[in-house]
Amino acid sequence: MKTRLPIYCLLPIAYCLLSTGCAYTNIQVPMDRDFNNTQLGSKEGVSSAKTVLYLVSWGDSGTKAAANNGGITTIKHADQRVFAVLFGLYTKVSTVVYGD
Repeated sequence: MKTRLPIYCLLPIAYCLLSTGCAYTNIQVPMDRDFNNTQLGSKEGVSSAKTVLYLVSWGDSGTKAAANNGGITTIKHADQRVFAVLFGLYTKVSTVVYGD
């Protein structure tokens, strides 16, 4: 007698195969649309927020916190970094600002 797995048991496997970065993600994306006129400035500031097990979060990943951490008074450009492991069981979201 053959035993088949119910379809709902295969859904997590299908999701993992069809989605990108399910085991590890480390990306940086710009928070600007006008790339022709982007000037970075001489300073860089970073702020981060972390999440564990979708239950506990801490930190401040805002642009003001990033500017304060880098000693920046005039923000010229900003990026966002996302680092996640195992479907986001651990996630770190950072804001990177550039300016003077």
